[in-house]
Amino acid sequence: MQAFKRHAGIAVPLLKDDINTDQVAPVQAMREMKPDYKKMLFMRARMEDPEFVLNKLQFQNPGILVTGHNFGAGSSREAAVWGMLANNIRVIVAKSFADIYRENCLQNGLLPVVLGSDDADAFIARVVAANGSAPFAVDLETQTISGPGGADISFDIPAADRMRLLEGLDDIGLTLKHTDQIVAWEKRMAASQPWLQQARDSRR
Repeated sequence: MQAFKRHAGIAVPLLKDDINTDQVAPVQAMREMKPDYKKMLFMRARMEDPEFVLNKLQFQNPGILVTGHNFGAGSSREAAVWGMLANNIRVIVAKSFADIYRENCLQNGLLPVVLGSDDADAFIARVVAANGSAPFAVDLETQTISGPGGADISFDIPAADRMRLLEGLDDIGLTLKHTDQIVAWEKRMAASQPWLQQARDSRR
């Protein structure tokens, strides 16, 4: 996956709670052999509501999504992350995330930022006031959000999650960091328990 260090872009205020993955990536859009993930993002809302925030001219090229509590609820649908990335949204700032969706973000190089209540409300006010006229920037190395309307805002993220994003590591990448230890263990087992190397697969 692509490493994440810093990302700047227009912040889009989608100020609702409990947005689920079927709203983000409608299931009917995934039935095609080669889904258009850029078009898929909030496709139903875009088609049904001319006033939906992503239909507005100032938010046609988003970079950051700003939202409420429990974002990404519902089914485990990785396309709901791929749709964000296809639209250059590499940061979601929310008051809270559904656990599975947050993990899918981390697996794909999308930074999920959770702000405390006061910071979240202050940041939302700044995003609404900017109304797409100027970008915000999110820096993972300094763990800050900067942009129009005020001072930098600090955010917390677990050290392990920060490391995997900065280094661009999904679960496979994290495992491969320990290749030397894995190879050494395999050699020790081959020497101490050689009969295991000839064991037949019971499924055959």
